[in-house]
Amino acid sequence: MQALQPFRLAPYFRTRVWGFNDLSPWYDYKTDGEPIGEVWLTGEMCSADTGPLKGQSLKEISVAHGEALLGAGRAGQEFPLLVKVLFPKEKLSVQVHPDDALAQKYGEPRGKTECWYALDAQPGAAVALGIKPGTPSEEVHTAITESRLEELLVSVPVSKGDMIFVDAGTVHAIGPGAVLLETQQTSDLTYRMYDYGRPRELHLDKSFEAMRLATGSGKMTPKKVDGHSILIDQKYFRVERWKGTTLSSENAFADVVQMVFIAEGKLRVEGRSFEPFALERCQLAVIPAGARDWKLVTEAASEVIRILPQSA
Repeated sequence: MQALQPFRLAPYFRTRVWGFNDLSPWYDYKTDGEPIGEVWLTGEMCSADTGPLKGQSLKEISVAHGEALLGAGRAGQEFPLLVKVLFPKEKLSVQVHPDDALAQKYGEPRGKTECWYALDAQPGAAVALGIKPGTPSEEVHTAITESRLEELLVSVPVSKGDMIFVDAGTVHAIGPGAVLLETQQTSDLTYRMYDYGRPRELHLDKSFEAMRLATGSGKMTPKKVDGHSILIDQKYFRVERWKGTTLSSENAFADVVQMVFIAEGKLRVEGRSFEPFALERCQLAVIPAGARDWKLVTEAASEVIRILPQSA
């Protein structure tokens, strides 16, 4: 099996009506057209930006180098996680995502469980996460009809550094004022339940089929382990935060693909068998499964987010 070395991925900017025309200081990106709401970091259309695979899309790399990239026994699989940065200028629609079983009922490969890490948050930033306890599903129906669903949603304040788990089946919505790093199953399945009277399509039947009034969603408490923090460790993904500790193949080896995102600082990825490359804030590197010769070299105080897929 051909060995693969770490590489940087170029981001892909997605238009969204609730986004911004200027993403500075996070990205040097401005547009006079439709606003940008999401920056996809591991979408199948994202392309390698360094090394011998430069110019190839993540989908092409996954197809051509399945096990070398993803891990033993994973040939033929899609890249397992979709990582994005979200820039909400206004509140997003109220949504619910299906779990794997419901998604497969409708011919999709998987559902959508996700988490949000707050890279920044302004005073008053909040998300809606779940229906208030004790609310019957019939009341949710009525509230949508009467344009008052927001009254039934649990509002969760968001501060910089928070990790929030969004289990499949959770009714949720993102508000303005925070910049969120989202890690999710590779899926774009979203059922829109409520949109504040805006004239976009709703998916009420599927929303109520997917909705669960009690889920495991909520803020997660970090766990300190060997000089870093585990922010979340769930069925589909583990997300860690590293500060002040050198991240390398010696202390962060994995037999599955890893994603390394720079939340703060500037680093270099180095190894004896590949050309070093830089990683700046909001950039992401892919560490192929089993890579044994790499390390991050910090050039300033840094915060590194390490993301690993879990076996579902």
